[in-house]
Amino acid sequence: MKHVVITGVSRGLGKAVALRFSADGWIVSGCGTDAAALQSLTQELGSTHLIQVCDVTDPSSVAAFAQNACKHAGSPDLLLNNAATINPSKPLWEVTSEEFAKVIDVNIKGVHLIIRAFLPAMIKRGRGVVVNFSSGWGRSTAPEVAPYCATKWGLEGLTSALAQELPPGLAAVALNPGVIDTRMLRSCFGEHAASYPSPTEWAKIAVPFLASLSSKHNGMPLTVPGM
Repeated sequence: MKHVVITGVSRGLGKAVALRFSADGWIVSGCGTDAAALQSLTQELGSTHLIQVCDVTDPSSVAAFAQNACKHAGSPDLLLNNAATINPSKPLWEVTSEEFAKVIDVNIKGVHLIIRAFLPAMIKRGRGVVVNFSSGWGRSTAPEVAPYCATKWGLEGLTSALAQELPPGLAAVALNPGVIDTRMLRSCFGEHAASYPSPTEWAKIAVPFLASLSSKHNGMPLTVPGM
């Protein structure tokens, strides 16, 4: 059985991906910060999988999650850095330092901590794919979400550089998931977000695509087909 590690599985894309990978026969190791939501997901998935509270901005929390996940199911075949947050929609000069820092801490520093915790085992094993969830706003921009755009543009560069560092057999990919009706999108689009696919609908397309990734995709900036 293949092993996928997913951050941010409490809701949205992360939860939808976890459920779909499980249905497809993968072992899922997932983390998030909403304990009640994670307990509910554990009941949905069953004891074969590992769902754990983990704050991706906390090095000790990330280290504990990585240790438990690798002990549970070995080095991941897929490492999905999905956890992210967005700033309240407002002009950059009105964004507080605390709001800006939170977006940087989760979307950039959190990705680094997860990669740092899991990648050595993947390198030792000689295979695996790291997928950093970017955004259309990591390849374009929009007003009132400048901090979020900055992190996703930064993630594109981080992933490209990582791809150049990896040994043969591994890959790092920046993935634009597309526009999906999530809580994050609703913070920007309001009720208009409902015109886009739900996370469950999206996962039906995204999971087979993610499962198909291999070392030949190293360094490619990809987008989920049809999104």
